[in-house]
Amino acid sequence: MDKALIRQRFAKAAGSYDRQAGMQRHVARHMAGAIKNHIPDSNGWNVLEIGCGTGLFTREYLRDARPGSLLLNDICPEVEPYLSGLPDTPRFQFRACDAESLPFPKGQDLIVSCSAIQWFEHPERFLCQCKDLLKTEGYLAFSTFGPQNVREVASLTSEALPYRSLEELRRMLSGVYQIVYSREELLHRTFSSPLDVLKHLQATGVTGIRNRKWTKGQLEDFCRRYHRQYAAPDGTVSLTYHPIYMICKKQEQ
Repeated sequence: MDKALIRQRFAKAAGSYDRQAGMQRHVARHMAGAIKNHIPDSNGWNVLEIGCGTGLFTREYLRDARPGSLLLNDICPEVEPYLSGLPDTPRFQFRACDAESLPFPKGQDLIVSCSAIQWFEHPERFLCQCKDLLKTEGYLAFSTFGPQNVREVASLTSEALPYRSLEELRRMLSGVYQIVYSREELLHRTFSSPLDVLKHLQATGVTGIRNRKWTKGQLEDFCRRYHRQYAAPDGTVSLTYHPIYMICKKQEQ
């Protein structure tokens, strides 16, 4: 992963992210609801959020939760101004850093991450090492994306993140945690044209893992092939999202 490129793209998209991230908002609401339904009352807990971005999930979570402390993290320091005015929250801290180095205090009751760890170099190692930051019987809750995510774009560009399947994540985490909840979805969003798909991805910072500039001819070829393979009878085109949700509990040693 080119972390500098990832940071640059998400920093550039910070101002447009909340307007364009309808699917990410759905994922954030689902994740917050799963936490509410599958984790005991977390009022007063120490909570660490990894990859908070502009606070899309944070605001959903705080609709029902009242943590005692809240530490927010993101690789982009540029998102901090967007975190002002969080509802009914304690005084929170923000730490801009690469979360894979795990520079966070121990004693967390809940570590949560929404739509972030697919950008990590070693997500499995990170998720397992989170156990060392959790209190006994603390919780790790996260959403990520599976192999079918933005499959239309991946099929035409041969560029895709190394997404893990739900089965792979369950197999890897079951030896470290008790899996409390797991689910996956296949969701589809419709756009007027392939170019609108690319504009949407750019506005949410999700524009691939390589710093590649397309020529006019390459862009036209991409749009033509996308429309030929994925257009509906009315001329619109779709984009697939494949969110995965998991809640895990640390076991007594």
